Amino acid sequence: MKRFPFLAILGFSIFIVGPSAFAQLPPVDIKASGFIDMVSFLYRNIAPGTPGQGIYSFTTPPMRPDASPSALSEAWNRTSAYIESRARLKIQAMTGKALSGTVFFEMDAFRWGEAGTGPNEMGRWGADSAAVEVKNVYFDVALPYLGIPLPMMLRLGVQPLYVRPYIFTYTDGAGITAAIKIDPVTIMPMWFKPLEGKVYASDDVDVYGLNLSAQIDQLTFGGFGFYYNMNTYPLSDVTLTYGENPTFQSDMWWLGLYAEGKVGPIDLNFDVVYDYGEVRKEFGSPAPNVDYRGWATRLTVNYPWDNFNIGATVMVASGADQKKTSDSGLPGTRTPYGSPTTKVGSYVTPPGSEQWAGGESLIAYGSWVCRSDIGFFVWPFTAATNLTRGGWGGTWFAKLFAGYKVTPWYKTSLEMLYIGDTTQNGNTLGDARSNGKPRDDGTIGWEFDLIHTFNIYPNLKFEVGMGYLVAGDALDQSWPYQENASFKNPWILATHLTLEF
Repeated sequence: MKRFPFLAILGFSIFIVGPSAFAQLPPVDIKASGFIDMVSFLYRNIAPGTPGQGIYSFTTPPMRPDASPSALSEAWNRTSAYIESRARLKIQAMTGKALSGTVFFEMDAFRWGEAGTGPNEMGRWGADSAAVEVKNVYFDVALPYLGIPLPMMLRLGVQPLYVRPYIFTYTDGAGITAAIKIDPVTIMPMWFKPLEGKVYASDDVDVYGLNLSAQIDQLTFGGFGFYYNMNTYPLSDVTLTYGENPTFQSDMWWLGLYAEGKVGPIDLNFDVVYDYGEVRKEFGSPAPNVDYRGWATRLTVNYPWDNFNIGATVMVASGADQKKTSDSGLPGTRTPYGSPTTKVGSYVTPPGSEQWAGGESLIAYGSWVCRSDIGFFVWPFTAATNLTRGGWGGTWFAKLFAGYKVTPWYKTSLEMLYIGDTTQNGNTLGDARSNGKPRDDGTIGWEFDLIHTFNIYPNLKFEVGMGYLVAGDALDQSWPYQENASFKNPWILATHLTLEF
């Protein structure tokens, strides 16, 4: 498996020894772009993505090895508020269409007034935090024509692994991506290196993928397949010393189909993804392998008419059976019913994937108004170093939405969602119990959102979002002081000011 990157680089080296025309390149054009934003939150009983701010720690969602015993925080039924901000700066050096290099920086303040000095803590008093992060460093090159009449591009370096991020994956990491155009088909083979481990041992992690798409009239049809060969699992297990071996290993596949574009006057977006594979225990006490089989699908239709638009979204993602699945999904662990973990039927996303459930709602799934940094189904569920149910696993929803562009600079939108639970013999988020066993409820809640968008200047946008969730029984919690506690209905008022440049 280690021969692949060597051969890829060797092949690239041969390709670039092309016609002499490529030796005389035009002058370099430097471009800079990015944004600076500020997001404010006023809310009750919602779980922010950043640690230590949630109303409770969830224990029931499968594939959460960092979950602790259920403990309600002092934020239970209390109003919370904070401000955060982010800046991104992308610098590109471009030499015509044949060659470009990109360096992408990110700076975060998860809380204005935070006390730390490290990454994601730009908001400390006195400033001067070491908060500048390198997000991407890569270059794009067009391969010279060497008798193959196909336009081919290569991207090499730390780059986005970006494939249908609403349902599958978005991850930044080191790798090589190619793009081959055979009208109307685009072929994109990919290889990424999430973990190297010991360079003398097969304890590394490789990702191999292929994404195919074709533009037919106003529709794009596509499909993808990805194989994650994880000789060390979870990926965070990188502190192995000489003589040690990874406790777990995993092989996982994701297969997906998608379509997006226009069908007459209707905007359509459709995805379906199936995951399968296993996690096995390689060293230590023996334990049965854990099989993974899950799926998710999503369909959105939107009808724009004059200054109006109206549409609907339906999403269904399979849930785990808690008689067969523990919180972590690891071999050798036990389920809430006391039986060994043998199967994970929940839809899961790859390790490190920040699946963008954002945009679906303000409270349950996160919204662009909140930059997807708050909600019941956001990070850290979606960015762990192990397999997680991502933003959707164990749930389903049906959403109606409508928008009206009142003026060229102001638009208002309304959305309503019913959110259900697909986990079996237990709940996806709540951990209510009946007769000492997990209770199985169907309703997570009804959510109502109102969003206002103001385009103050062409590059300055201000958004205001207001959301209210009528909580269902599937959110009830059990904790040392009260069994099956129901919290007050969550609500939020959020604002998002963004300057783009």
